[in-house]
Amino acid sequence: MERFIVSARKYRPNSFENLIGQENIARTLKNSITRKQLAHAYLFCGPRGVGKTTSARIFAKTINCLNPSDNMDPCGVCESCVSFAEGRSYSIHELDAASNNSVDDIRQLNDLVRIPPQIGKYSVYIIDEVHMLSQAAFNAFLKTLEEPPAHAIFILATTEKHKILPTILSRCQTYDFNRISVEDIVRNLKDIALKEGVTIDIEALHIIAQKADGAMRDALTLFDQTVAFCGQDVSYGQVISTLNVLDYEYYIRLTNHFLNSSHAEVMLIFDEILSKGFNALHFIAGLSSHFRDLLICKDRSTQQLLDLAPSVAEKYREQSERCSLNFLYDALSITTACEAGYKLSGNQRLHIEFALFRLCRITSPDWISGEVKRGLVKSEGVKSVEVKSDGVKSEQPVKSEEVKSVEVKSEEVKSEEQVNSAGIEIKPKAEPQTKSMTTSIKDLMKSAEQTISIQEEIRTQERGEDDFDMEKLLPVWERMAESEKSLPNLANALRQCSPVISEKTKIHFMVGNQAQKEWIERKCILRLNEFLQKHLNNKNIELSISVTPDDKREKKLYLPEEKANFLLGSNPELKELQNDLKLEIK
Repeated sequence: MERFIVSARKYRPNSFENLIGQENIARTLKNSITRKQLAHAYLFCGPRGVGKTTSARIFAKTINCLNPSDNMDPCGVCESCVSFAEGRSYSIHELDAASNNSVDDIRQLNDLVRIPPQIGKYSVYIIDEVHMLSQAAFNAFLKTLEEPPAHAIFILATTEKHKILPTILSRCQTYDFNRISVEDIVRNLKDIALKEGVTIDIEALHIIAQKADGAMRDALTLFDQTVAFCGQDVSYGQVISTLNVLDYEYYIRLTNHFLNSSHAEVMLIFDEILSKGFNALHFIAGLSSHFRDLLICKDRSTQQLLDLAPSVAEKYREQSERCSLNFLYDALSITTACEAGYKLSGNQRLHIEFALFRLCRITSPDWISGEVKRGLVKSEGVKSVEVKSDGVKSEQPVKSEEVKSVEVKSEEVKSEEQVNSAGIEIKPKAEPQTKSMTTSIKDLMKSAEQTISIQEEIRTQERGEDDFDMEKLLPVWERMAESEKSLPNLANALRQCSPVISEKTKIHFMVGNQAQKEWIERKCILRLNEFLQKHLNNKNIELSISVTPDDKREKKLYLPEEKANFLLGSNPELKELQNDLKLEIK
């Protein structure tokens, strides 16, 4: 019986030309060989299965090949290439740092580095999973990595670059390998299937490529798995059954039912999905991805972002034409919120079923996209505000049908002058003509509050301006100082000064210095004016500030000697005590 070799090893690239998805790195390495600009240490980092170790082997074979091609690919027939292919090369060494991560292993490597190559120009040391080395092993490796012998080249490979010490990173040329695209994986799998005599649908190849998540090795492993199950003729249905992948047809059917608000069909499909053993969290994550793909299909410029087979992408485009942008935005917000709260839910199935019910309600006429989604509006018990002609505000219950949808059609409003009983003219603002729009109860409440404010202003103007004197001013002045307690300096200045009514509507007060005066005039004077006008009911009040003259300014005592002289001058008994005890002030 012939020995079976898995596709990941059988079809492993052996030259830079066959390297898939890493063209920039292959070109850079080939140019460095051609120009003889080889570094002494390289670091290959990136996700699993993207070709890091394969690139290191190709690079090592090429620099030691005795007859490289014009494209800098190893010939495969010289003694160096043959010995490496047979696993007996003494010039190219591979070390697994996951199982050889101690200081002793690195010391043995340091001793081995001194030995020159038997065949070829260089001794190449490929250290895989280098991030698994211990801290002591890294430190023991530093000096050798910085100044190796002229014939030694190190190639370090890792999937976790962040675990490498900065001192190691600074000594290496770093190459970041990218995930392989779905198109490149499908193209390679198609060539391998042709070589193996396997017939497989292009949709099935896309499923394998998406499941591999950018790793060619994983894609080849999945390919071998499906061939082992299906034989030489592989269909799309067999692939999704073997790999336990949820068919995109489920998502397309569900979206159609969402658009038609068909709750029963959605629940039956979800139950069918669970009965087939699919994970509920994976289902809701796939539904989010489905809505994302539909959103991408809405614009031709973004359709290239779809990683789907051509026939499947066409079905997505057809369905995206039926879905509005608002529907897709609301659907994505529901599914992502459901996915985020899945693990915290006590009844996880009910949690997802409730999200599916909400998806069915998006296109229904009673969907209020703002308040209902956030739970700000309840179906019963909401009170509306009614403003009567006399300005009294009353609350009345609103029926659930009124809360669900309030359709307001606004027509063009002409600018008309209205005159109230006091003879005051009010010009309402003209609103632009708009189409039918949905208005929430919150907006109606706000409109009612604005109406009440306007009526209060009218009544204030009808009453006229009130006169005031010092008896009325001082309590208001104290309340104004209390209202400014967040600014202690301003509050103290207002409490320490005594306001003066200079004219009928002008109030004057003095502060301690010019800087304080300028600051109040620049930052606070308007706010203080509004406070006095409101609480004294007089819109004509004007506030002015000046600086206290030096001769009227109270002298402050700072030094101990000044304080002592002040106490002696104001207390005769203390002065007599000083004389009796013959005390001196210092």
